[in-house]
Amino acid sequence: MSYGLLKGKRGIIFGALDENSIAWKTAERVHDEGARFVLTNAPIAMRMGTINQLAEKTGSTIIPADATSLEDLERLVTESVKVLEGKIDFVLHSIGMSVNVRKGRSYTDQKYDWTAKGWDVSAGSFHKVMQVLYKQDAMSEWGSIVALSYMAAQRVFPDYNDMADNKAFLESIARSFGYFFGRDKKVRVNTISQSPTPTTAGKGVKGFDGFISYAEKMSPLGNASALDCANYTVTLFSDLTRKVTLQNLFHDGGFSNMGVSDAVMQVFDNE
Repeated sequence: MSYGLLKGKRGIIFGALDENSIAWKTAERVHDEGARFVLTNAPIAMRMGTINQLAEKTGSTIIPADATSLEDLERLVTESVKVLEGKIDFVLHSIGMSVNVRKGRSYTDQKYDWTAKGWDVSAGSFHKVMQVLYKQDAMSEWGSIVALSYMAAQRVFPDYNDMADNKAFLESIARSFGYFFGRDKKVRVNTISQSPTPTTAGKGVKGFDGFISYAEKMSPLGNASALDCANYTVTLFSDLTRKVTLQNLFHDGGFSNMGVSDAVMQVFDNE
């Protein structure tokens, strides 16, 4: 169902890889709500995914960019404003990567050049994206910038490894840069702390299947899906949330406020 919440708005969506990704679902919903946007991802990620199908479906332009490269980002923002014929109203940062996780290195045995690469891709890129948008004055007043996070930024999930540090860094950047963007440009910046979601990146975390089942039992409303997150993101891009900024917003079916649930206790009672 469409409500026309984003009619006439323009945006940039980072990180749509395939139909399982939150960015992909968000692009579909944003399109349904009447917005136009540019799709972007790193060239290597584009070769792995099916972003061309999404572009065709939504009538969108693809502009490849390495989000860790200021030169690529400057070109991306400049070209996006031209393609969309106006300033940007919304941006989704849906990028995350840990080489340590991919290579099976534990948190207590990190290879630090891999660690640095992970925080640059997962968090530093968010600062770079906003810095380019800020310096180019490319955002419309009351625009909205959203990045995707995870609760491991606040609590220990051992197998999430250094991605937990990356997400904590990401959330801090959102608050710090969000202050300047709000004060100077009337742009809001928020992060969404999403339920564990079976995306390509999520399924790469050790023990993911067990944890998603645990989170489902713990959450009174159950896990939020990629589509649920896309719908929530639409509200943050819309004019209905103009005064929401500097927030890390939990979108997890209630998991983040739970101590224990009956469903989880039943598992232990039956042992």
